[in-house]
Amino acid sequence: MKGLSVLLVDDEPLMRLSMVDAMEAVGYEVRTAASGTEGIEALRQKAFDLVITDLRLPGADGLAVLKATKTAAPETEVVVITAHGSVESAVGAMKLGAFDYITKPFHMDELLLIVERVGRVVKLRRKTQDSKEILEDKFCFNGILGTNSEMRAIVERIKTVAGTNSTVLILGESGTGKELVANAIHQHSSRSHHPLIKVSCAALPDTMLEAELFGHEKGAFTGALRQRRGRFELARGGTLFLDEIGDISLAVQMKLLRVLQERKFERVGGSDPVEVDVRLVCATQKDLRKKAAEGRFREDLCHLLNLVHLAIPPLRQRQEDIMVIADHVLQSSSAKMNKQFKGFSSQAGELLRCYSFPGNVRELENMVDRSVALGRDSETIQPADLCGFQSCPFTGGQRQETCGFCNEGLSGGKIETPRDSHGLGERRGKGKAGRGRGG
Repeated sequence: MKGLSVLLVDDEPLMRLSMVDAMEAVGYEVRTAASGTEGIEALRQKAFDLVITDLRLPGADGLAVLKATKTAAPETEVVVITAHGSVESAVGAMKLGAFDYITKPFHMDELLLIVERVGRVVKLRRKTQDSKEILEDKFCFNGILGTNSEMRAIVERIKTVAGTNSTVLILGESGTGKELVANAIHQHSSRSHHPLIKVSCAALPDTMLEAELFGHEKGAFTGALRQRRGRFELARGGTLFLDEIGDISLAVQMKLLRVLQERKFERVGGSDPVEVDVRLVCATQKDLRKKAAEGRFREDLCHLLNLVHLAIPPLRQRQEDIMVIADHVLQSSSAKMNKQFKGFSSQAGELLRCYSFPGNVRELENMVDRSVALGRDSETIQPADLCGFQSCPFTGGQRQETCGFCNEGLSGGKIETPRDSHGLGERRGKGKAGRGRGG
């Protein structure tokens, strides 16, 4: 992560210069101190993302620098440098909150790998902070977008469960906003000042997923050149969001079950138990009870995950919210693109209200974003802007096979009011007018 601000505390001039050169070469901003006392004074003057300190220093030692850092800025990470044979002191520093340690002599590439990991953690924290603004704008408790009674009930339930440490399972189709709900739970919990770490279980094969979640020891497998902390450890004190939990293997399910029951696990290739303090929030679009009955998901884990569940309705069951969301996205997207529109034309509005949105809120957001990009500034959004195809029935062209409007019979003639969500028949899901953001 370029721009990471680093305070380097080391009393050896040549060593200090070598580390500064290595870190500045990859874009880090480095300030140096030649003693522990000088380092503590620098902490009073400025906030840093990372402090790298030798344990043996003139004046205040490295542990004093560590304690001063955590007192001044608890979120600032600390990496300690220790001499060979002084690993016990480094372990003591880890117990006091150090992110990691490195033993002299070391190659600069080893140091840069640790700093890169710190950069990823800092970046995740900044995204979490930014999401607070998004929540206040898109999914806040002071006025959630839409008037649907079921969604309002879900917001009330989020308020109730956010203040607890209970595991939460979020159910819903793709694009309904499950990740947004996970954000809301974290941001309104007592853990909000700690990281919200997100993992897409469906995006990783089983072997990689286990190492990603639980970390691994040095030499655990080919390419494991050093110990690596997993997402459970990175989320320490905060929330871990596991998306598509229904896709994990039985082996990973077993390890996850133990974490929920005992609050401890072993890294891949390790035997020492690692204790963990994490709130778990999971999401899936699959029926876990059905998978459990078929033997593809552990029944005991299913019960633990279902302690508290939130079922997010699809957008087709929230038709009163479609234009509320569309108008909001139109305003925000127009501002980003330096455009100004007079709203949606009557036909465009009717088209949105009648479409089934198989991609849910994500599809609606993507569709409106596209219409802002294609629409004429200072005019109203037209059906052709929503469609996005250069040639389509709305512009006098041919029917498009991949157009959701065409596949639902909405691109020509009279627009019919959609049937009940359970009676959409073949229209539902045959085509999609657009996919994009959501959860």
